[in-house]
Amino acid sequence: MEKRKHILLVEDDESILFGLQDILEDNGYQISTASNGTEGLKLATDKEIDLLVLDIMLPGMSGIDICKKIKKIKFKLPIIMLTAKNSELDKVSGLDYGADDYITKPFSL
Repeated sequence: MEKRKHILLVEDDESILFGLQDILEDNGYQISTASNGTEGLKLATDKEIDLLVLDIMLPGMSGIDICKKIKKIKFKLPIIMLTAKNSELDKVSGLDYGADDYITKPFSL
């Protein structure tokens, strides 16, 4: 039996977090969640994950800081930034810090 892909969602908005979790689990993914930056960084470093979906504005530690730290340890781990920050400068900064893609809120599933 093939191992399910494991996605870590780090998002402080519970409606987005649980909505994404439900949809991704319904599509066969294993999901772990964190609602603050400190917990997100710990899970991202401790667990074997295939993708990190990361909000930028988080309590405890910003998504940018998490992205920078994770890319030093797990440089091949794909990271998608999911954020309300939608200016071109924000997008370029997120990608410069190691994110592989940048999705702005609100978004369509």
